[in-house]
Amino acid sequence: MRTTSNGSGLRFQQLDVYRVARELVVRVGSLGITDAELRSQAHRAATSVLLNLSEGLPSFSRGLRHRYFTAARGSVFEVAAAVDAAAALGLIEAEAAEEVAGLCDRLSAMLFRLLR
Repeated sequence: MRTTSNGSGLRFQQLDVYRVARELVVRVGSLGITDAELRSQAHRAATSVLLNLSEGLPSFSRGLRHRYFTAARGSVFEVAAAVDAAAALGLIEAEAAEEVAGLCDRLSAMLFRLLR
């Protein structure tokens, strides 16, 4: 399989929602949260968004899509909370937290539309 960095890959990987979720994983990974537990939680939640999308997007089953998109949306909120906590504790810059919050807000709206 070809990589998605140059726009190739599986069809669902070319969707905007997938690309935004992938960017969330990258951004969370680059935050440099100094608390190991909080960093792990944020990373796992961001990865969960991407992986749940990867299971739901190619599915033809409405029930499975709903299940995976609901899980992904919950993980989006978990990322937002973990990053907010890191900012509140002074573990990351407030500006970086705001950028991630913007991605989370965008993803939440996208997932809400996918759930309808």
